[in-house]
Amino acid sequence: MKLGWALALVMLCAPVFAAETHTTAAKADAAPAKADSAKAQQIVTQVCSACHGADGNSVSPANPSLAGQGAAYIATQLSYFKAGTRKNAVMAGFAAALSPEDMKNLGGYFEMQTPKPQSAKDKALAELGQKIYRGGNAATGVPACAACHGPNGGGIPAQYPRLSGQYADYTYSQLKAYNSGERANGNAAVMQGVAAHLSDSEMKALAEYIAGLR
Repeated sequence: MKLGWALALVMLCAPVFAAETHTTAAKADAAPAKADSAKAQQIVTQVCSACHGADGNSVSPANPSLAGQGAAYIATQLSYFKAGTRKNAVMAGFAAALSPEDMKNLGGYFEMQTPKPQSAKDKALAELGQKIYRGGNAATGVPACAACHGPNGGGIPAQYPRLSGQYADYTYSQLKAYNSGERANGNAAVMQGVAAHLSDSEMKALAEYIAGLR
């Protein structure tokens, strides 16, 4: 039973891995070999720090912390904002002025920053979130989040983001966006399929658990 569940998850994720890997590889070939942290820091100071913090640790639960996030994932998401395939009026405005090199530099800069740990505030809610994150919910067709985001929430570079220590408010808002179909870029087909089977209370529980995940 467990083997069948694992194989089903692999079949679900495999096409996305292939498509995202191909896209990321193509972007990497066209981008500079190494990120320029000095250039990135100038952009961060002038633009990004107001919402995400100078070191990538946001002070607002509504804005994601980017410290420690995968460089390729950040660069890819910025390209989505610029193209308009990921909808956010504020980020679209900022990303419009960024070149592919800027995006790569910013990704490299934030990846090198040290994330500040968060903690779950509701123990009971976090315990429910832990069960779903680690074991999924076979009854409703929800796979374990750890399968794609890692047991400690470290993510898979480029394809799936680091989640550990992310604000619960932000994580919940993104699960809601996948659930409603509002977020439809990149690997959204996988996340939409997962979120479609999550109840509102389960999304809140996952967000709460992820906030304290190490």
